[in-house]
Amino acid sequence: MMSQSTSVDAPRPRRQWGAERRSEPLSIMHPRPSSAKLTWGRIAIAVTVLAWVGYVISTVLKEFMRPGNDYRFTIEAVSYVIVMTFLSFSALMYLVARQGAMQRFRDHERAPRSLLDRHFDEETSEALTVLIPSYAEEPDVVRLTMWSAALQEYPDVRIMLLIDDPPHPTAPDVVAKLEATRELPAGIVEALRAPAARFTASLGTARERLAGGDVKKADVKRTRAEYRAAAQWLEAMAAEEPIIDHVSEFFVEQVLMGLASEFNLTALALGAAIEQGGYPSATRLVELHRRLAWTFSAQLDSFERKAYSSLSHEANKAMNVNAYLSLMGHVWRPSDTPAGRALDEVDAAEIRPGDLVVEDTGYVLTLDADSVLLRDYCLRLVFYLEQTENAQVAIIQTPYSSFRGAPTRIERVAGATTDLQHILHQGMTRYDATFWVGANAVIRKRALEDIVEVENVGGYDVKTYIQDRTVIEDTESSIDIGMAGWSLVNYPERLSYSATPPDFGSLVVQRRRWANGGLLILPKLWAQVRQRRSGRERVQFAELALRVNYMASISWGTFGLLFLLFYPYDSRLLSPLVLVAALPYFLAMGSDLRDCGHRFSDIFRIYGFNLVLIPVNLAGVLKSIQQAFTGEKIPFARTPKVRNRTAAPLLHVVVPYLIVSFSIVTAWRDYHQHNWGNFAFALFNAVMALGAIRAYVGIWASVVDIGLGIRDWLYVERKKPPIAAVTSSDEGVSWEAILHYGDRRLARNLARRGDRRRRVTGTR
Repeated sequence: MMSQSTSVDAPRPRRQWGAERRSEPLSIMHPRPSSAKLTWGRIAIAVTVLAWVGYVISTVLKEFMRPGNDYRFTIEAVSYVIVMTFLSFSALMYLVARQGAMQRFRDHERAPRSLLDRHFDEETSEALTVLIPSYAEEPDVVRLTMWSAALQEYPDVRIMLLIDDPPHPTAPDVVAKLEATRELPAGIVEALRAPAARFTASLGTARERLAGGDVKKADVKRTRAEYRAAAQWLEAMAAEEPIIDHVSEFFVEQVLMGLASEFNLTALALGAAIEQGGYPSATRLVELHRRLAWTFSAQLDSFERKAYSSLSHEANKAMNVNAYLSLMGHVWRPSDTPAGRALDEVDAAEIRPGDLVVEDTGYVLTLDADSVLLRDYCLRLVFYLEQTENAQVAIIQTPYSSFRGAPTRIERVAGATTDLQHILHQGMTRYDATFWVGANAVIRKRALEDIVEVENVGGYDVKTYIQDRTVIEDTESSIDIGMAGWSLVNYPERLSYSATPPDFGSLVVQRRRWANGGLLILPKLWAQVRQRRSGRERVQFAELALRVNYMASISWGTFGLLFLLFYPYDSRLLSPLVLVAALPYFLAMGSDLRDCGHRFSDIFRIYGFNLVLIPVNLAGVLKSIQQAFTGEKIPFARTPKVRNRTAAPLLHVVVPYLIVSFSIVTAWRDYHQHNWGNFAFALFNAVMALGAIRAYVGIWASVVDIGLGIRDWLYVERKKPPIAAVTSSDEGVSWEAILHYGDRRLARNLARRGDRRRRVTGTR
């Protein structure tokens, strides 16, 4: 009744050997680092810088000054120094961001619960709209996300599921999935109906009884009974909830049972107050009742932009969100046209039945369909935004953490990198270098209005708040927000979790997208720096360095690794100081992995993981270069969120084997040439890459993907002829289209191929 979920008997996915055993997530609060840890962090930064300077002086310059060096050696030395400088710079930025995170974790004090309850009330609290963009998602995955948003302890939460699937599919399985997704909001509303009614009524009763300020023992008992009832409702839902994987286990244990535990703890405190005779104030009791009413009173609905021809149909998540943002605060009247149903804005005083009324809210929360929020995410982040000193903060988020208990090795190691990124993003806020990470964020609606761009397409205004020029729309929007005078912040707690791709094929889609677009955004960063300096605002070197590294490190890191792997550099360029410069980075990473509940030895697994991702990152970088020259948008590819394995492209499977083969050949050659430094490096790369292929791609899975790739290369599916428009005359255009467009040829052409601005440019 409450869960409306899949069968309780649904089997769990088979766990791989070497997968993660731990299912309990890390604590919400980061551990406070010791003075010794902070000191060692500073030492690590100093050692990295000094080792690099020492290498340049002692090795390169010394070799340049030695007589008899030829032109080839000079070129090799210059290129080697450039490669090592960029790689050392990325390692240094890791240490700098990490140090900033440690300082923030040391200084952060969590706001007490009573202060949060006192801050929010019905009269002054701004409403919040949660936007969950969804495209071809598994309904049970989306359902968990919606429930985590619905149970937020916030005064006024409105959840809108933005379904982006084609609205009229024909395949039976696709139809069934779409219908199940459409039914999700109504199912959750129905499940919340009874508790919402009960706790709203108890709030009204408490206000009447406590209006005079006199608290009696019976009032405290009633409050305790309500909290016990709320906890029992959540526990009953948790008992009915099927646990089919580690994500659903997290939802049950941390969202449902976590909230139930807090309610039980409050009931325990009220019971102790009754026994000890020290009752809470009347105001505090009303606040406690209000918390229950707010927790179970979310509004949920869904919206499909592709049902309206007047909205953008660009195939990306950004324009899905932009379409709904453009409707907020207005009243729209649907009208049928030959191009499809359109939305026309009407005055609020002229509302008729059937009109679409989209209320505006002070805050917008964008939430990926595979993410889960902990219970007080909205409350704490909005509380931060509403402090006087944070009036210019436009976006606040908690960089997501990974779900624990990953059943596959690749999901475990990818989750480890996600947890490292959480720390680095927290540190970037220390230097005002925050970037929006799109999985979740609370945004001031006023800030979005400051960066909106409007384009008139076919007589309709298409508003763009979040840029869709690149496939990393959140990164570019971070720069736009900064240029408008706003700032961004990462809240230093773990309050959000997001799924990690469970197989190599789906990971390829995600990481290739991450690698695409950073180079295209760099010019906009320089424009922001010039703008700030012209206004006599100081731009710190640490902020600029961290931002450039965030956007471009994948590019230079990928090309740098390619040079080191495939070019036989002169052994005279090798030095122990190169290893000394890299050692603090790996030691710090191992320490961070251990603090995040992973293994210190995962530094080697992550190294091998990055080796097999070289072709993926390279593909993303080359796509950026292609887009820079052609000016065409790159089709947005969503990360598949399904439980079945996704096949990887042929090239991304073959290249890791080529890396192994070439490394073995290089090691054999260096062994016979007694070039022991290069021999050790090549052998290490071969072992790490081969281990990563076996663990993360799979030998048999790679054979299957290669076979599928060859088949797709040899056999090209015949293109289907374009579907002619539905007509009612021999001329090929209906009378409705002629009256709508006013031109017979234009009507025929547009009816056949669709609006150029809204035409889908690629598959997802």
